[in-house]
Amino acid sequence: MKAAQITGFGSPDVLRVNEVARPTPAAGEVLVSVGASSVNGHDTIVRAGGLKIVSGRRFPIGTGLDFAGVVDAVGDGVQGFAVGDRVWGTVHPRERHAVGGAAEYVVVPANRLGAAPQGLSSVEAAALVVGGVTALIALRDTVRVAAGERVLVRGAAGGVGSAAVQLAHAMGGHVTALARDRHADVLRGLGADVVLDYGTAAAEAIGPFDVVVDAVGADLNRFRRRLAPGGRMVTVGLSPGGLVEVAASVVHGSRRIRAFSANPDTALLDDVAGYVASGALRPVVDGVFPLDGIALAHQAFERGGVVGKQVVSVSA
Repeated sequence: MKAAQITGFGSPDVLRVNEVARPTPAAGEVLVSVGASSVNGHDTIVRAGGLKIVSGRRFPIGTGLDFAGVVDAVGDGVQGFAVGDRVWGTVHPRERHAVGGAAEYVVVPANRLGAAPQGLSSVEAAALVVGGVTALIALRDTVRVAAGERVLVRGAAGGVGSAAVQLAHAMGGHVTALARDRHADVLRGLGADVVLDYGTAAAEAIGPFDVVVDAVGADLNRFRRRLAPGGRMVTVGLSPGGLVEVAASVVHGSRRIRAFSANPDTALLDDVAGYVASGALRPVVDGVFPLDGIALAHQAFERGGVVGKQVVSVSA
């Protein structure tokens, strides 16, 4: 089978599509014929060598944190999934993978899969896996948004940010989206009540907010200071400097900056699918690339300036 792999740490040019052995599911595992996989920050950081403690230094390394496709085979003891089921899921973000989601087939434990939302293509489903899961953990489980609260989503045009705008709106929040002004119409269509241009809206001049969801990962303290008393802030993307800010913020008690590592299971994927089924959450796709265009997909992700996800279509 074909699989996109990292052949050395560096720019997107280190990505290659190689012929590798098709995996076989062991007990408790599922083999998925992949329809599509999206590009996430985790993928580009691993490729650049920023997570060597996880990925190791032995090449090739698989790429593609998420995927959507069809069950091709199940290992012994698997319940709840059968050949032909449409599914979505992730590989484990803290383990080394010679094959990731950007491949014709991937094997994962059954508890890392969920039933893909009905009505979505594999490309559309792949665009929602990581963004939907991460936004839901941030809003529901970490800062616990309540109806009527003022919510700022920073980096609102990205995969996580666009999902966070939709979910915060569905939870009854008054949503302010911070993004490029040219994305204002799209973000209002996703549920933003206010859209501010991050190039002209100084942090010190906006707010206060009950909740800040940060999908940028840097310059965090400027936005933490925009929290109202009792406000909460969570960041879902961290730079090295952002890690320092998160650690130092513990002195601020309830207004500290929270962070987490999303590691979804079947129940969480099913919760996201429920929001899709209700109409509260929909995919936002910027670009679709073939598997052998994986390097171009990474380049598009790193250029930024778009709304939604870059998706790699494998057999969709």
